[in-house]
Amino acid sequence: MSTPAPGHERLPTRAERMGRLPFTKKHRKVLLGSGVGWALDAMDVGLISFVGAALAAEWSLDKTQQSFLLSIGFVGMAIGATLGGRLADRYGRRTVFAATMVLYGLATGASAFVTGLAVLLLLRFIVGLGLGAELPVASTLVSELSPTKIRGRMVVILEAFWAVGWIMAALLGYFVVQPFDNGWRYAFLVGLVPAFYAIYLRIGLPESPIFLERRGRTREAEAVVASFEKSAGVPTTPSRSTPAVSGAGKGQLWSPKYRRRTAGLWLVWFFVNFSYYGAFIWLPTLLVDRGFDLVRSFEYVLIITLAQLPGYALSAVLIEKWGRRPTLATMLIGSAIAAVGFGMADSVTMILVAGCAMSFFNLGAWGALYAVTPEVYPTLVRGSGAGAAAGFGRIASIVAPLSVPIFLAAFGQVGLFTIFAAAFAIAAAAAFLLPEQRGVALEA
Repeated sequence: MSTPAPGHERLPTRAERMGRLPFTKKHRKVLLGSGVGWALDAMDVGLISFVGAALAAEWSLDKTQQSFLLSIGFVGMAIGATLGGRLADRYGRRTVFAATMVLYGLATGASAFVTGLAVLLLLRFIVGLGLGAELPVASTLVSELSPTKIRGRMVVILEAFWAVGWIMAALLGYFVVQPFDNGWRYAFLVGLVPAFYAIYLRIGLPESPIFLERRGRTREAEAVVASFEKSAGVPTTPSRSTPAVSGAGKGQLWSPKYRRRTAGLWLVWFFVNFSYYGAFIWLPTLLVDRGFDLVRSFEYVLIITLAQLPGYALSAVLIEKWGRRPTLATMLIGSAIAAVGFGMADSVTMILVAGCAMSFFNLGAWGALYAVTPEVYPTLVRGSGAGAAAGFGRIASIVAPLSVPIFLAAFGQVGLFTIFAAAFAIAAAAAFLLPEQRGVALEA
């Protein structure tokens, strides 16, 4: 085997230098900074399920009006995810991440002052625009800043902050929305926090050096990589640069090389969104329909939500042990079985056991899905690809809450959750269309 002549050794790219680093304090700062933003997103999404249950009583909303209130945010998320990914590929991951937090934080805070359903629907649409744009961008940023050996685990841990946000929403529902007159207004005021937190994000988090280099901003890219190497105590080494590209690369997602993974990704995103949002956004109301009062319903949802955390923890371990595809498929199959069990549950114990299992497996699947999504595309279209998949999935998150009253009337809760189980099973099969990226460097 021949070796390069002296002075002609192959120089690593900046992406390779980032990928081979150990986990450092700087990685921890990125993960915590992005994770807090992620938790605030989840708090906002989860909050509407508790607010919706309270407003249904206060404003005498019928099931159709409730459906629109629960779904309108996802219309914004579908548009925001697609636009946000493209903007992130053009203007940067960190910039779009911070800007979208300002957008949805201000809109959530303004929701506290509405006096009618029409204005609230408009503001929830704007909230959805910001949330939809942010989530795929945040996972892309963390993925591009992570060491290769633990890249999937870091994104799953990022996704685990979603459970923290849902727990925050459940606590607000139980301690603020439910006991106080106009408690839902106070809860929406808490939603102003992301707008202020975005200032820290913009200043405190680094931009992706992989993105910077592909945009021709090599000095900035080198400064970011060098700062991570300094944090790791690793000597800074010369790099060979990746050529700058200014085109959008829009056609790549459905090119022969990527169409199989794009199809698989879109299918998983669609059916996971359908079951997750169909079940969990309606969960407080569904429990009320089973005969529990609002207080008891919120208590049970809080308990079920707590089961998300160990689901994420297991997914974070398995994704680097088993790989992306088997972890994602296993979690989805577990979600399907748990959904059937929840639909058939006829006692408080069974409701809590099946609900916790559904929460455990479903959020473990979400963690794996967010880990694999930015890995399947090159840097040029990574944000666009992740955003397009999320945007397509949000179509299902629009349809599902609107469909729940129809399915309930036709099939009852057993039939409803059987439909959710079937959607989880289809997503599990589609997961095998995705490439296995465990230990593989990101494609520049």
